[in-house]
Amino acid sequence: MGQGYLHFLLKKLVFNLRILYLIVVGFFLFIYLKHMDRAGNYITEEKKKALEEELKDLKGPKRKEILTNLEYAKSLGDLSENAEYHQTREEQGKLEERIKRIEQILQSAEVVKGGGGDIIEIGSKVVVQKDGTEDKKNFQIVGSEEADMALGKISNHSPFGEALFGKKKGETISFKTPNGEVNYKIIDVS
Repeated sequence: MGQGYLHFLLKKLVFNLRILYLIVVGFFLFIYLKHMDRAGNYITEEKKKALEEELKDLKGPKRKEILTNLEYAKSLGDLSENAEYHQTREEQGKLEERIKRIEQILQSAEVVKGGGGDIIEIGSKVVVQKDGTEDKKNFQIVGSEEADMALGKISNHSPFGEALFGKKKGETISFKTPNGEVNYKIIDVS
């Protein structure tokens, strides 16, 4: 065998290894994304109603308003230098993207009633007390789509939400934060 033939075989082997690598990476990416789809996209009945109202508003009055603005911007003349036209088209794109996102959420999310039981789940309202303090804080465990820390709504996928999930009144939880491990006692669950 000549050196040229060995070089050819080596190139072919490297090429085949690259293809195999891409197939393996693609497979694991596919598995990961499938898991993320099933990882629990939950919304409460309250959030579902709010999203349905927003969708109705976006598909109705908001869409008509943008179309009216678009017609007006077109009437101003040359579209290539028409800032109003380009801004309205951008707003239209954002509107359609939001409509698509809401429809996707409503289609894929599992609506949960939750709360009211002894075990913390989606929808549960929880009173906790951080170790070393007297302050008690109220939170509600919600799906990631409606999490809002300012309103005391904690995502079930957050470290705090994951630590609370499945626990009962009286138990102590701990989870890691950038400043170290934090401990909370569960005072009440409803």
